[in-house]
Amino acid sequence: MITKEKLEKYADVLLWGLRTARAEKYRRGDIVLVRYDRAAVALAEILQGRLLDRGLNPVLRGGLTPLMEHNFYGKSNRRQLTFVAPGEKELCENLHGTISLLAPESLTHLSDIDPRRIGKAAVARKYLRDILQEREDFGTFGWTLCMMPTDELARQAALTTRQYANQIVQACYLDKPDPVREWKSIHRKAIRIKKWLNSLDVQQLHVESRHIDLRIRPGEKRKWVGISGHNIPSFEIFLSPDWRGTEGVYYANLPSFRSGNYVKGVRLTFKRGSVVAVEAQKGRDFVAKQLSMDSGANRVGEFSLTDKRFSRINRFMANTLFDENFGGKEGNCHLAVGASYSDTFDGDPQELTKGRKKELGFNDSALHWDLVNTEPKRVTALLQNGKQKVIYEKGMFVL
Repeated sequence: MITKEKLEKYADVLLWGLRTARAEKYRRGDIVLVRYDRAAVALAEILQGRLLDRGLNPVLRGGLTPLMEHNFYGKSNRRQLTFVAPGEKELCENLHGTISLLAPESLTHLSDIDPRRIGKAAVARKYLRDILQEREDFGTFGWTLCMMPTDELARQAALTTRQYANQIVQACYLDKPDPVREWKSIHRKAIRIKKWLNSLDVQQLHVESRHIDLRIRPGEKRKWVGISGHNIPSFEIFLSPDWRGTEGVYYANLPSFRSGNYVKGVRLTFKRGSVVAVEAQKGRDFVAKQLSMDSGANRVGEFSLTDKRFSRINRFMANTLFDENFGGKEGNCHLAVGASYSDTFDGDPQELTKGRKKELGFNDSALHWDLVNTEPKRVTALLQNGKQKVIYEKGMFVL
């Protein structure tokens, strides 16, 4: 559904994203892991060739099929569920980059699996993610990812597969003569917005929409980041707030697929930083179990805003990568429960020890789940001098 010419452009954009997402330049001999699902093999083949041409060492790894995933979570005993293969730790300690090519063949194949089993496996592997996060903080690791169209994604999004593929092409600017030039332009514009946001001395953010009334405290030593090459596409500008300052109600009007489950109409009530009430039109039990995965799963790890002037995504895509970057008429915000992003720390990464993270209110969890709202909204910043300033309205940042 995506032509060879556009796949070549897709590879160009992904390599731009990989370079942009890492602080240090890549050197010949660096190791880049390419994870790919079956429907993304053609793109993986192109990327392998490009990486070899650049003197890098690609490591290719195919993803699990839906049946393989179901077998793992359904048949594993306790030891098998938490088993980590020899070499995984060593690979993470030596990786310089990862490109993930997502192309799910099923979105609900784990709906009959106890979410606690999925959570247990995630917690057991969290230390691998922590290794990569630390390497990224020091500039030696970068990552990016993208989505390829599948019949299942299209079906869940109520689109034909061709329509879904066209949305990907449009969202990633693959219909332009030089998509990388388009992304570089967006990147420059985002730098200006982030510079403005980071110049504001914000005490608290107030998010208001028809179903949201939420107050968020950015916290000390925070900075807004985003549109940095990590996701293709990515139009979000975000920070990881001090989780302890979250109060009020958040509502996700877009459905969400997670761990083979479907949820809709999630409403979370926060008090003193933690979720104290969970409601959902569909999947309420799954949401509640995800939020009990560990001690940090029911706290905020990220708050994000997308400017509709950047994003060409105007349809529900049944995938968080696209849905959290929804543009449409009103843009979007999303809130992630679970892990914080340490790159939103405004300081020397070497200072951000585990103890310092806790002191500053950076959340720690094996979970990171983005929940998206596309309603008309206003975000008002209460400044340290007592003044108020609207920073986001009608789907756009208000500079």
